[in-house]
Amino acid sequence: MTVPDSSAFGPTGPVDPEGSAAPSAPVDPAATRPAGRTAPAGGPVRLDGPWTHRDVAANGARFHIAELGEGPLVLLLHGFPQFWWTWRHQMTALADAGFRAVAMDLRGVGGSDRTPRGYDPANLALDVTGVIRSLGEPDAALVGHDLGGYLAWTAAVMRPKLVRRLVVSSMPHPRRWRSSMLSDFAQSRAGSYVWGFQRPWLPERQLLAGEAALVGSLIQDWAGPRTPEFPDEETLDVYRRAMSIPSTAHCSIEPYRWLVRSMARPDGIQFNRRMKRPVRVPTLHLHGSLDPAVRTRSSAGSGQYVEAPYRWRLFDGVGHFPHEEDPIGFSAELINWLKDPEPDR
Repeated sequence: MTVPDSSAFGPTGPVDPEGSAAPSAPVDPAATRPAGRTAPAGGPVRLDGPWTHRDVAANGARFHIAELGEGPLVLLLHGFPQFWWTWRHQMTALADAGFRAVAMDLRGVGGSDRTPRGYDPANLALDVTGVIRSLGEPDAALVGHDLGGYLAWTAAVMRPKLVRRLVVSSMPHPRRWRSSMLSDFAQSRAGSYVWGFQRPWLPERQLLAGEAALVGSLIQDWAGPRTPEFPDEETLDVYRRAMSIPSTAHCSIEPYRWLVRSMARPDGIQFNRRMKRPVRVPTLHLHGSLDPAVRTRSSAGSGQYVEAPYRWRLFDGVGHFPHEEDPIGFSAELINWLKDPEPDR
């Protein structure tokens, strides 16, 4: 295994120490707001819009969700370094198309509980399926981006009866991700931030330094050049405020630490073997052609793990965030596929 120089993960600098993960407590939005800036209504997480906010209990924790519309449930899972708000464009499009769109904050992020443990993908996937049940639905179409996509793959394998359809953006199947990170130097170098996360405490400090400036830098670096309007400063400010909520930086990094540190441990080996089970629900796989964080070649072979209709779509000139870089095109592709009674292979 070749490990690139993890110093690619941002600069260091003096910042306030980031505490370890702990059960969530009320946070004063003013305490996490950079000086001189006005926070939007609803604070750093419960941002105003046509949606409604509430909390649901699942898998021994409390999860914040934003929901909009009525109809079949579509559960949206965000990636790093974002939170539920990344799906704002798709929520309105899905609701207008006759779906119940629900975007959840993953464990440790946004308005959800920051627990001291439970950040392995199997448990995080049980969070997702537990939310489906807490919403009173028999199943859901799962839509996941980045880490959320990794968990969507996992949930479809672990609880297939609860997953009606699967949509993954910017993330290979977990076995494909593992093999690419270990054997493909280009992907290993592209994912150098994952290796950098393995150091104790320093990555958290880096994420929070300079009012979470690195969060904005990562989003800018991973976005494609085709859409200069994304990300704008207002959008970056929202993500930086959300990461600045106490313990969020630590909890956001913990899943990536598990993914690497467990590779040679029994729990990681068992998880990798478990993911040999094929995905047996219709799957739509979306990817940006210029994604610098997850290479197209790494994702493209994921269809071998799907024993159901599988559709691959590449967004030309788009980077790691197709749902935000091309929200109209992404939403159209998503909704057309969800409404297709016979999705093609």
